[in-house]
Amino acid sequence: MTPQESIDTQPTKFACPCLTTSPGIHGRIKTDVEDFVVEEIPAYEPSGSGDHLFLWVEKRDLSGERLLDHLARQLGVHRDDIGMAGLKDRRAVTRQFVSVPGSVESRIEAINSDDVSVLRVTRHPHKLRTGHLKANHFHILLRNTEERPPTSTEIASAEAVMQEIAQVGFPNYYGDQRFGRDLETLQLGYKLLRGETRPSAIPRRRRRFLLRLALSSVQSDLFNQTLAKRIENQTFATVQNGDVMQVVESGGLFVSDDPTTDQPRLETGEIVITGPMFGPKMRMPEHEVAQLEQQVLDASGLTPAAFTEYRRLLPGTRRPFIIHPTDLSVSAGDTGLWFDFVLPKGCYATTLLREIQK
Repeated sequence: MTPQESIDTQPTKFACPCLTTSPGIHGRIKTDVEDFVVEEIPAYEPSGSGDHLFLWVEKRDLSGERLLDHLARQLGVHRDDIGMAGLKDRRAVTRQFVSVPGSVESRIEAINSDDVSVLRVTRHPHKLRTGHLKANHFHILLRNTEERPPTSTEIASAEAVMQEIAQVGFPNYYGDQRFGRDLETLQLGYKLLRGETRPSAIPRRRRRFLLRLALSSVQSDLFNQTLAKRIENQTFATVQNGDVMQVVESGGLFVSDDPTTDQPRLETGEIVITGPMFGPKMRMPEHEVAQLEQQVLDASGLTPAAFTEYRRLLPGTRRPFIIHPTDLSVSAGDTGLWFDFVLPKGCYATTLLREIQK
């Protein structure tokens, strides 16, 4: 690849179209840390016995990486000994399980600080693994710019857009935080996959964490671009011949060869249309769907072979295009509107809020 080709294919922010048509609601999020509260809904509860400690931890205005550093430093363990089901927003109050070796039980009190509190400690036989959570509950304040209670008109507008989201869902885009400040994480991921830099160039202390994050951010970017194209051409909710579908209850994948039969199953929520998370083990679509996904990959300057070198970190999978949140509600606060909802793991509250704010 020539230097000019590298410049031409640097990632830039692009406009991800909204799905809902209700007017947007102006306001600000994350003005205060307490405006954005996330609580993990675990896939299972710890058993009460075993060689690992499951800590129910609350953190405030702290990134997932900084939380790992804090735990490792205070407990005197390696970061790899700590288990975490998923990363949570930095500018927020978040509560989640993390696991640590049972041998550090006497040092748990050292974790507590102005930013981190251990709320509960329970034993379990196994380390907590990435993805071992069911969903996340969000409690978010959209502040009025004038810091006043919302009007009845604003409340009605909020209820209208929430009702539309309940009916049609929202695009399952990855949020901007996935790509790093000024897209630095995404740029690193593209350079790694294009062979323009090597993992050894990442500082050793951050290498394991940042390598996985940078590479997966490229998958996320390509997924977002594919979903944007499906929304633009109005096929996000229409089963195409060759689409890779996912059965909601089991998670199983299949390629649709009979859209007429599969469309009613989509509309009842039995199955969903998926988009690409590129990698050597990704289930491939067929026909025009495959052509569209290949066009997105070609435009990025990558080939399927680029993901093979990192197959352990990027095996490849599929991701639903549209998400239907549950437990949706909106209520008036002293300075704005409070939104409550539950999202499956891996989905971004900021993406849902894009639909509300437009």
